[in-house]
Amino acid sequence: MTARAVLRMGDARLLRIAQPVPEALFGSEELANLVTDLIDTMRAESGAGIAAPQIGCDLRVVIFGGTGRNPRYPDAPEIPYTVLCNPVIEPLDDAREAGWEGCLSVPGLRGEVKRFSRIRYTGRDSAGHAIDRTVEGFHARVVQHECDHLDGILYPMRIDDLRRFGFTTTLFPEWATQ
Repeated sequence: MTARAVLRMGDARLLRIAQPVPEALFGSEELANLVTDLIDTMRAESGAGIAAPQIGCDLRVVIFGGTGRNPRYPDAPEIPYTVLCNPVIEPLDDAREAGWEGCLSVPGLRGEVKRFSRIRYTGRDSAGHAIDRTVEGFHARVVQHECDHLDGILYPMRIDDLRRFGFTTTLFPEWATQ
């Protein structure tokens, strides 16, 4: 397949609520092609994750993780590569932690967002197999960020203090040399 154009903040399609993946699509060529396009797009953009709405597809599908360090998140731990359809997130307690986030749909900017520290997420992979994981830290942050896209939410909508929002090259000049 191929890398696709990523919709940018301001495009009304990013504000829509995505539809559940229908049972008939699991294991299908159509869903496999979407997943391939998401993977190709995420890799081309050096993303830590991507959601189907970011490429104009209104299905509840997110992909995150991968092999090797991500140049957009040089200090982040690796997280397992995952295709997650019809995700459900359950916070495991009320603890939240602030962390810097970026987004392929909001290029060149970073903002500090508070997210649940520990979550359980469930859903299915593209073949329809169940996924049930308990995670914390960066892994939990990425899952919450990507799943927000399925509900028409972009991370700047979650920033509490706009003084903690700006251009990546200004906020983190040391990343430009890595």
